[in-house]
Amino acid sequence: TPINWLTQQRVELARELLEESDAPIDQVAARTGLGSAANLRQHFHLALGISPSAYRTTFRGPAGPRPSGA
Repeated sequence: TPINWLTQQRVELARELLEESDAPIDQVAARTGLGSAANLRQHFHLALGISPSAYRTTFRGPAGPRPSGA
């Protein structure tokens, strides 16, 4: 459905923001149109099976964000 497609696009944008920025989860939710951190957590977990915070930690690893061009 169109709503499912839109939610999928928003989760994908959230994933990119979590990878590329240090923005708080509530700010990521607002920037993606999901509205609240709770909404983001719900949709993110349904789509990817992991919380946004855990995704960010797993993606970045212990060394933090990857430098661009590396």
